[in-house]
Amino acid sequence: MSNIKSNKMENRICKLLNIKYPIVQGGMVWCSGWELASAVSNAGGLGLIGAGSMHPEVLVEHIRKCKAATDKPFGVNVPLMYPEIEKIMSILITEKVPVVFPAAGNPKIWTKHLKDNGMTVVHVVSSSKFAVKCEEAGVDAVVAEGFEAGGHDGREETTTMCLIPHVRRATALPLIAAGGIGTGEGMLAAFALGAEGVQIGTRFALTVESSAHESFKQLCLSLNEGDTKLLLKKISPTRLVKSTFATEVEEAESRGASAEELRDLLGKGRAKKGIFEGNLEEGEMEIGQIASLFRKEQTAKEVVDEIVCDYGNALRKLGTCKL
Repeated sequence: MSNIKSNKMENRICKLLNIKYPIVQGGMVWCSGWELASAVSNAGGLGLIGAGSMHPEVLVEHIRKCKAATDKPFGVNVPLMYPEIEKIMSILITEKVPVVFPAAGNPKIWTKHLKDNGMTVVHVVSSSKFAVKCEEAGVDAVVAEGFEAGGHDGREETTTMCLIPHVRRATALPLIAAGGIGTGEGMLAAFALGAEGVQIGTRFALTVESSAHESFKQLCLSLNEGDTKLLLKKISPTRLVKSTFATEVEEAESRGASAEELRDLLGKGRAKKGIFEGNLEEGEMEIGQIASLFRKEQTAKEVVDEIVCDYGNALRKLGTCKL
């Protein structure tokens, strides 16, 4: 559990990442540019640039703009299946990015190389088995992400509440919880299960500084429980907002469409079309289940401050409970 002293939390995640609060902003495609990352870092968390939707030259631009906008630590989320991964890793080293969050790939391939170049490596996992592999590979910490999360989820379909205790039991690494977390109360619950930090994607995707299209943000801020669904399981399980495209995917899966057929249906640029361009019918709109809890667009600082305040209030309230 984090100690709060003079409105500052202190635990292994804060020390490792050199941040005020153990709050990490998810590196989401088409949402997490330099504006959002720098705003979260300036607010006391760790902002992440999402490299998954950036060409190498665009990533360089975002890293440099982020450095100009904050003197606080920030990081880059990198899907290891990225087609130009060698070029991306070279950029991170050249630009001296302090923290890297690799995801969806073998942790042994890049961890040592990144650490040898002075970087902190925090790997995203969806199972305790993979968390152990990350520890063996020498990562500094892991993010355990339950399938409530938006975007690409693990095939295990393990909820965050089940996943965190399993990962905590399996590894001694500093542990960040993700998936379905967007409030101070949620952060406290994650800490009770053994996490030492939280990674929040959905709530930050809907902030002022997010590069997502305003139509996408407003749609997500109007969602109710059950308005997202895990689809595309034969390709890469992805949580999507219900839409014309999502219905087409669901119908194709119901009739037993093959992975190749689903790839043809998905095509290219669907996520950009939905999240970045605001095409709410034909686009692939990725968001987490927790979206239904929020109704207003806030700044990143307002979100961080509210989470920290609500965490403290929930902790004090819990302290009055007696068994």
